[in-house]
Parts: sequence; C-alpha cells; structure tokens
Amino acid sequence: AFCPYHIGHFSIVGLGFEEYVQASHFEGLITTIVGYVLLAVTLIVCHGLAALVKFQRSRRLLGVCYIVVKVSLLVVVEIGVFPLICGWWLDICSLEMFDATLKDRELSFQSAPGTTMFLHWLVGMVYVFYFASFILLLREVLRPGVLWFLRNLNDPDFNPVQEMIHLPIYRHLRRFILSVIVFGSIVLLMLWLPIRIIKYLLPNFLPYNVMLYSDAPVSELSLELLLLQVVLPALLEQGHTRQWLKGLVRAWTVTAGYLLDLHSYLLGDQEENENNANQQPNNQHARNNNAIPVVGEGLHAAHQAILQQGGPVGFQPYRRPLKFPLRIFLLIVFMCITLLIASLICLTLPVFAGRWLMSFWTGTAKIHELYTAACGLYVCWLTIRAVTVLVAWMPQGRRVIFQKVKEWSLMIMKTLIVAILLAGVVPLLLGLLFELVIVAPLRVPLDQTPLFYPWQDWALGVLHAKIIAAITLMGPQWWLKTVIEQVYANGIRNIDLHFIIRKLAAPVISVLLLSLCVPYIIASGVVPLLGVTAEMQNLVQRRIYPFLLMVVVLMGILSFQVRQFKRLYEHIKNDKYLVGQRLVNYERKSGKQGTSTTPPQSSQE
Repeated sequence: AFCPYHIGHFSIVGLGFEEYVQASHFEGLITTIVGYVLLAVTLIVCHGLAALVKFQRSRRLLGVCYIVVKVSLLVVVEIGVFPLICGWWLDICSLEMFDATLKDRELSFQSAPGTTMFLHWLVGMVYVFYFASFILLLREVLRPGVLWFLRNLNDPDFNPVQEMIHLPIYRHLRRFILSVIVFGSIVLLMLWLPIRIIKYLLPNFLPYNVMLYSDAPVSELSLELLLLQVVLPALLEQGHTRQWLKGLVRAWTVTAGYLLDLHSYLLGDQEENENNANQQPNNQHARNNNAIPVVGEGLHAAHQAILQQGGPVGFQPYRRPLKFPLRIFLLIVFMCITLLIASLICLTLPVFAGRWLMSFWTGTAKIHELYTAACGLYVCWLTIRAVTVLVAWMPQGRRVIFQKVKEWSLMIMKTLIVAILLAGVVPLLLGLLFELVIVAPLRVPLDQTPLFYPWQDWALGVLHAKIIAAITLMGPQWWLKTVIEQVYANGIRNIDLHFIIRKLAAPVISVLLLSLCVPYIIASGVVPLLGVTAEMQNLVQRRIYPFLLMVVVLMGILSFQVRQFKRLYEHIKNDKYLVGQRLVNYERKSGKQGTSTTPPQSSQE
C-alpha cells in the first residue's frame, strides 16, 4: 500500500490531476490504483530491458512481479469496477421508475459517498450473479456448443487465474468492453425501454413509492429483511421457481426452433446423430462449421481451444439450414421481443395485483411498493401453482380430484395451525424477549417508558428464529435438533400436527412464556412486598431480564467447564494409572455377576 500510493501521488501531482482525484471522494483508493498501474508499466519496461541484455534471473523475477500486479489489477476490475458500472447503469436507467433525477443521486453521493458506492456495487454484483445463474440454466437446456462465446463456469478445466496470466492485456480489455456493452444493452432492453413503454401506455402507474418514513411506528427495514431473508428464499426453494423457469426456457426454445427451423442448432438431434454415427463417422467433423475440437481429438487440443477461444470442450454437431445467418438474426430479434414482454409483465403485473389487494386494507393511503410487489408476487405464484396442480389432476377423473382437494384442504388446515404457532406465536414471543433483554436496556433510559410494537417485534423475531434454527441444525445433537430434523424430513405433505405441537411448539412456547412471565412476576409481585423504593422497583423491572440472561449464560458456561474438567480429570487419570484395555464379552460379564455367590469351582468355570 505504501509504495504504490506514493508513486501514484507523485504522478498525479506532477500531471496536475490532483483536483479531479480529490473531487471523487476516494483519493486514497484511486491514487493507489494509479500507482499499481505505473508499477505494472515499469515492470514491463524493465522486463523488456532485461530480455535485451539477457539477464535471465532478473527477467524471470520481473516477469513474476508483473504477473502478480497484473492479476491483482484484473481482479479489481472484474470484481470491483465492473459490478460498480453495472450498478450505476441500472440506477440511471431506472430513475424514471422512482421519480428521481441525476441531481438527487449526486446529492446522495456527496452526502455519503462510501455508502452510495457500496450500494451500487452490491446491486451490480447481484445483477451479474443472477445473469450468470441464468446462463448456467441456459446451458442445461441448449445444445452444448451454442454458447461457445461465453465462458462455462461449470467446466472443470476452466481456470480464471490461468486465463488472467496467459491472455494479454488487450484481450482482457476487449472482453471487458464487450461485457459492458452486452450487460448495458440488456439493462436498456429490460429496464429502460419497458419503463418508457409503461409511462406511455399507463401514465398513472409509475413512479413506484419507495419512500422510507422515519417516524412510522413500523420500520420498513423489518419487512425488507423479512422478505429478503425468509420469503424470497422460501419462494425460490419450495415454489419450484427454477423448474418453472427452465420449463419456460425449454418451451420457448422449442417454439423458436420449429418456427425458424433451428431446432437442430438450439437443442441438437440426438437420434439423428446416433443413426448417422455408424454410417458417416468421418463426415461429422466436416459438417460442423465450428473451430472447437471434439473431446476425442486430444486433451492438448481441447486445452488450447479453451485458452484461445474460451469455449467449452463439449460440442454436438448440428444440421445447418439454408440462410443460416438470417435465421440467427431473426432468433435474436425474437429473443429481444420476448425479454421485453417478460420485463413488462414482471414490472406491472405483481405491483398492480398487490396494489389492488392492498387497497381493500389500506384504502387510498400510499404504502411502500415492496409490500405491494411481494403481495402481488405471492398471489401470482399461488395462482400459477393452483393452475398447474389442477391441470395435473384433470386426467385422473372427478372422484380423484375431490379426494385430492379433501387431502389438500386437510393439509392446508394443519399447515395453517403450525404456521400460526411456529411462524406467529414463537417469533412474537422471541422478538418481545429480545426487545426486553437487549434492545430496551440499551436504547431507553430509566426515566423513560419503553414502547413495544408487536408487528416489528414479530418481524425481527422471525429473523431470530431462523438464525437460532440454523445454529441448532449446525450444532451438536440434542432434542431440539432431532425434532427440527424430523419436521424437515416429514415435509408439508406428511406433516404430523400432533408431533409438532407435542414435541416442538409446546416446549418452545412454554420456555419463552416462562422467560417472559417469571421475571415480570418477580419484579412486579415479589419486589414491592420487600418495601423498596419506587426507583428501585423501576430499576429491577428494567434490568431483571438482562440480569437473568447473564445468570443463565454464566450457569451454562460453568456447567460446560465442569464437564470439560471432568473429561480432563478422566484423561489424566487414565494416562497415569491405566495399564491397558481389554474387550470383554457382555454375556460372560453378566454370567460372572449372576454366579458370584456360588462355590469357587463354578466361578472358575
């Protein structure tokens, strides 16, 4: 850090760019990166001079230093700069959706530059991650070799560090510019253009209401955490969202393939390849016009193909139709239209459904758009799920449908009861206990009265319950872990209401109620009988919960240490006095105990 910073600082001062660097609010970071760039250039020049004068050891050492600096700069560009560019571009293209301007973003950057840059980097990283996940899903559907121009992250031979070392800088720069163009074009297609169309067709639909009110009794951040940590993971894991998306992609691919006669190119012809394998084994490679070698051509050729083209090793031949470039162009146009329509639906349908449903509850009051989007998304998901289930049941007849509806109704009733207990009562008690033990003693002075908001306590209690359940499942084996694993193993279809209430809900709720009630009874019922002052009663009422928590934690630590000392005592005793160990049959041992009162002859036997 020291040398590159001062090298960059002297260079910036000498070139007269000091004012521009100071205006960026990240003077240290930019100066250090400039110093690293100058170091890399210096190492290249010295490496070339060492090669001219044939200093082999110096040349090798300078080459290794240059590789380290080069890989470090490329990692900064790939992980830091590129997501930051994507995040800012997403923000700029979505300004009209939130009724904001560039002036607002400039003011927020000047007031909190670090937070603003981090949030934009985080949004860009999430966008890049989900884009890469969608590419992986496409590889599961499409024919191997269609996406040859994109790097396969699941390829065992793919080594990003090796690519950074071997490929020259201009190729990395070309790839970076191409990635920026592709990602930026997709943002324009799926965000900026749909927003313009929505503002033209539905003038009153936008902007989204995302204002956070600090004086609201319920924190908006609680619901955001709840949605991001509980609702969306459950929707993606339990809702078969990935399978539905994969099915939609496959259906679209099949439709586009038959409309444009590109079925062989997009999905491949397995049967045709197997039939022609014995007839024309030598014509397969000549028929495919791709330069990527087949696996059978040798590992070295395949490895060179990865280094030179960045394409996957796996490849399937395909049938090339007439006017192939025109068909590929029409395929790209069809894909852009589909992405535009899908983006329009995703931006309007969930929010419209959520606003319509929320209007029955809140009337004309404006609420956070995250509420309406989440509500509409769940309604759309439930509708699609119900339709798919009914379509699957229709061929089985009316009697089977009624039987299935009866079974599902009973299962839904059981699930609602379990949800009320485990997702309603337990998080509420846990959040209230956390508020009394941690939050209220730290935030509220003794001369003020703490206020409790059940909705916010419940939302935070859900997060605490999720964290406790995760820690329990990762911890040692005990009764709570066994019960939770059994509930997970049974699932929703085989839910056992009696087992959950008797083994999980009742003990947990009893412990939480005792933790809440016993300190309150002591502070409000026992302490006033002792004749203490009002200030002491208030002090006991406010501090008894954290005091009992300290007592419980101390008792747990003491019991743990006692068990550890017992184990240490047994270990020391065995090391000092134990001569040996012998495996003894359990039945012979019991026989000796049973015949201990018999004469010596029988005991010797």
